[in-house]
Amino acid sequence: MASGRFGVTSQYLVSAREIQIKMAQGAKPGEGGQLPGGKVYPWVAKVRHSTPGVGLISPPPHHDIYSIEDLSELIHDLKNANHKARISVKLVAEVGVGTVAAGVAKAHADVVLISGFDGGTGASPLTSLKHAGLPWELGLAETHQTLLLNNLRSRIVVETDGQLKTGRDVVIATLLGAEEFGFATAPLVALGCIMMRVCHKNTCPVGVATQDPRLRKYFAGKPEHVVNFMRFIAQEVRELMAELGFRTVSEMVGQVNCLEVRKAVEHWKAKGLDFSNILYQPQVPATVGHYCQMEQDHGLNKALDNQILLKLCKAAIERGEKVRATLPIKNTNRVVGTIVGSEITRRHGAAGLPEDTISIKFKGSAGQSFGAFMPKGMTFRLEGDANDYVGKGLSGGKIIVYPPVGSSFAAAENIIIGNVALYGATGGEAYICGVAGERFCVRNSGVKAVVEAVGDHGCEYMTGGRVVVLGSTGRNFGAGMSGGVAYVLDETGDFAKRCNKQMVNLEKLENAQEIEEVRHLINNHAAYTGSQRATEVLAAWSKCLPKFVKVMPRDYQRMLQAIERVTASGLSGEAAIMVAFEENSRDLARVGGG
Repeated sequence: MASGRFGVTSQYLVSAREIQIKMAQGAKPGEGGQLPGGKVYPWVAKVRHSTPGVGLISPPPHHDIYSIEDLSELIHDLKNANHKARISVKLVAEVGVGTVAAGVAKAHADVVLISGFDGGTGASPLTSLKHAGLPWELGLAETHQTLLLNNLRSRIVVETDGQLKTGRDVVIATLLGAEEFGFATAPLVALGCIMMRVCHKNTCPVGVATQDPRLRKYFAGKPEHVVNFMRFIAQEVRELMAELGFRTVSEMVGQVNCLEVRKAVEHWKAKGLDFSNILYQPQVPATVGHYCQMEQDHGLNKALDNQILLKLCKAAIERGEKVRATLPIKNTNRVVGTIVGSEITRRHGAAGLPEDTISIKFKGSAGQSFGAFMPKGMTFRLEGDANDYVGKGLSGGKIIVYPPVGSSFAAAENIIIGNVALYGATGGEAYICGVAGERFCVRNSGVKAVVEAVGDHGCEYMTGGRVVVLGSTGRNFGAGMSGGVAYVLDETGDFAKRCNKQMVNLEKLENAQEIEEVRHLINNHAAYTGSQRATEVLAAWSKCLPKFVKVMPRDYQRMLQAIERVTASGLSGEAAIMVAFEENSRDLARVGGG
């Protein structure tokens, strides 16, 4: 689960045995990533819920993580989405990573991964590969020591990676404090990778890092090659353990007294280096565990889903019967609906249930992540307000939020939901009668949403869906937006100043089909929420229509035009998309070559 949240649906999450929150990559910490349009083949776009041929951007930060408390919330969200999966957090080896790892343990992660600078993709910039990050040994030693000193080591599994290649590497990592180990480059080499470092160019000559069918046919790897490699690793580890006198990995964890450095220090290249901090062994009471010995308490028994909703929705989950209810809610009720949604997905798959099978109305103030990862068939109405992350990862469900009946304030001028609503949402609908906070619909890839105004950075990095804003926006609207369309009612005429036009064009709403779609969404908004603002816009439709600004990503528009041309020639379906993709890729190559 990286910052882009591509393809992170309810189905994706319930299928996992371990879900890893990738805070950064070891080879290029803090830089995010980008998948060029030429590599977004139709099947890649399908998995990522995006458009073929349109480049995808993974932002450097997770927009719902700006503190350890935020990270704790995401860990809790994911544990609700799949209570059977381990939740892992990937950190990068750097000065102070031990303190962050201690926070990760307190945030109830099951695993913390310390990633070194030597690993990573061949698509990383050369400057990053050579100058960013630190060796895993430094980060791992600091992490293990810090967790021991704070009596947190027994609560969390410590993993490490970053060019582990031999059994000796595994033994050193264990002695420095790890109990799980990640391998990537070496198994890839066993499968045939020759490290050309052109992973980003779609030209891998051995068919590993490419989607080009002409090159993929050269891939000669077999699962047995990796199995054989890992058997050799395990055999060498066992031999070294026997030499050191250990029977199990657990008793070897953190035994730095078994590491000898005198020869290295005496080498002329390493004279003056002091390794004492890496090999420091904290003096802690005998009761402090040196490896993971207990499971984290994720507090799922306190969830509203486990206390009320699962029992209430049992008939819908098991037999598809309709469920209707009205319940109170308060801001300590976090991630409401996610556990029920996960059970629906487990039983009924990605298709979920028929629309509105479960329809529950809540009254009060909802906590964070209201309706996160809800699948199709679930409709939540909230009469009140909500905290941050409403509809995070929405996977087909419907969320309706409106002020309490009889409210004296103007809904269109007041905040009703917090920041980062619909982050990484892949499908469904949302109707928000009021103002949303910052980063509304960031990385939305399929939701249709109507809102009456938004804060800064609206529709940032969006790749799909439709968003209608019936009022003002904050600054930097549409930054990094490469797909989907937004329609903004610009009554003051200054929206162009607040929109980031680096990747989008601002157009008039003139297409009859689009006009009808926008009007339909506003009609729904009025019907579901009783919005006075929507009613006014519909009543004065002929005057309001010219004031709508259509925010259209340029790459997305180019791909849609290519599909339209190919469809006009007689092709349809996946064949049309593939031909349009190939045309678009050739155009991109020509532009790049020029």
